[in-house]
Amino acid sequence: MNVLLKSSTALGLALALTQPAWADMAAATDFLDNEIAGLSTLSRADQEAEMQWFIDAAQPFQGMSINVVSETITTHEYESQVLAPAFTAITGINVTHDLIGEGDVVEKLQTQMQSGENIYDAYVNDSDLIGTHWRYQQVRNLTDWMANEGKDVTSPTLNLADFIGTQFTTAPDGDLYQLPTQQFANLYWFRYDWFNDPDIKAAFKEAYGYDLGVPVNWSAYEDIAEFFTGRTIDGVEVYGNMDYGKKDPSLGWRYTDAWMSMAGMGDKGEPNGLPVDEWGIRVNDKSQPVGACVDRGGATNSPAAVYAIDKAIKWLQDYAPPSAAGMTFSEAGPVPAQGNIAQQMFMYTTFVAPLVASDAVMNEDGTPKWRLAPSPHGVYWEEGMKVGYQDVGSWTLMKSTPVDRAQAAWLYAQFVTSMTVDVKKSDVGLTFIRESTINSDHFTDRADKLGGLVEFYRSPDRVRWSPTGTNVPDYPKLAQLWWQNIGDAMSGAKTSKEALDQLCGDMESVMARLERAGIQGDLGPVLNDKEDDSYWLEQPGAPKPKLDDEDETPMTIGYDELVSSWKQ
Repeated sequence: MNVLLKSSTALGLALALTQPAWADMAAATDFLDNEIAGLSTLSRADQEAEMQWFIDAAQPFQGMSINVVSETITTHEYESQVLAPAFTAITGINVTHDLIGEGDVVEKLQTQMQSGENIYDAYVNDSDLIGTHWRYQQVRNLTDWMANEGKDVTSPTLNLADFIGTQFTTAPDGDLYQLPTQQFANLYWFRYDWFNDPDIKAAFKEAYGYDLGVPVNWSAYEDIAEFFTGRTIDGVEVYGNMDYGKKDPSLGWRYTDAWMSMAGMGDKGEPNGLPVDEWGIRVNDKSQPVGACVDRGGATNSPAAVYAIDKAIKWLQDYAPPSAAGMTFSEAGPVPAQGNIAQQMFMYTTFVAPLVASDAVMNEDGTPKWRLAPSPHGVYWEEGMKVGYQDVGSWTLMKSTPVDRAQAAWLYAQFVTSMTVDVKKSDVGLTFIRESTINSDHFTDRADKLGGLVEFYRSPDRVRWSPTGTNVPDYPKLAQLWWQNIGDAMSGAKTSKEALDQLCGDMESVMARLERAGIQGDLGPVLNDKEDDSYWLEQPGAPKPKLDDEDETPMTIGYDELVSSWKQ
């Protein structure tokens, strides 16, 4: 944890311990003076007005204790350790903000959905569950909530139009179901200093016949991975790729988080491919899932999907540190900060915070030795397809939560996403949710220290990175099938094709049960009859037939040229 978070945590705990239960503006003033300290897009007068609104709105809930939960990342640590105690001191509502693994968050949410027991008063869960929430109707529709039961506790300064991720938390019915509280993309990461070293550039050009640069396609990525692996640079043995492969719930995210779309498995369409999405699930014109296997028109076991898994396994085995195969998401994420990785196909930008704190990959003047850029795409990819994943962790209120507890939790959710605190929260966690924060003077000043992160979020390309869409009818049930089956391919127990055949069949078994049960009504799955694979492979779009040559001509682009295109 960085020093900033440690000192902020101490302040937050001090606020909670020293303020009286009947909290007033004095606690808010202390918070604004000592924690926000002018780091906000609002004037001090507007900050105080926003805090006064929270104080007034919280009056009916004085002394209430509520419990909320999120996964453990830097942004949520800041919310839990700093903002929750401050909110308690300011409003008199006692908040326990638990931090657990993302898989555990989904499990708790699923248990509450199935049992109706109020385990948590609010959840931060990924917008990847939007299809689940919309179909099951077990979470509060926030559009309705803000107009009715939540009206008196909805801040007049919430400013939904300022949020950059609400398109991902809005269902096909046009209503908002979740409120973003952190957002991060997966981008290509590379050692800018090495890629611009004259000797290294010359050696690459001599070996491969083209310029070393940001890879546009997977063929170039593979060449670069091969070139760097085994080299010694500055006394350090270097690897040309970083990834993870442990059979663990996080292995599923590695693939459902748009890897298959980046390979070119699905259909064109933004924010998600239609009718076939990045999970390989096909829907009909009523948004009803109709299949995942090729013989029902899906693409999860298609040639493009096999290509995607085969490439990931090859690169993990041939170009990553040997320990990577036994790592999880959270273990692998900080490894590039150690200074021995040349590039990573996609870096979840939530790990930029530890990168910035690492002397091994930062220059003495505070600028990074690395940069972020769009991830390259696979041979099956076509213009107009999804190019990458964006995680949108969002506040979600269950219908099984009593109204008064949901109202108190909604106040907390708005506090931690408010314009008063958002610049400071973003400064700590680097997971942007507001346009005003991204375009603030503060991040203009800090941009050259963040390796392209600010430029990316200010670019028109930003919207092309998106979360899992609404084709997925039950995220908790289907997501667990990915890591279990792909884990078999990673370990060598099955070929990629065998693992994907099992995966799509398992997903269809779940969808068939949902169809028989009818619990999702007219929004639930209606599986297609099976056809010969050739029938679907001959149709336009996904699933796509196997290419005769899956090794396309490698292409790279200069990083500075790329960033210039973002600014146009």
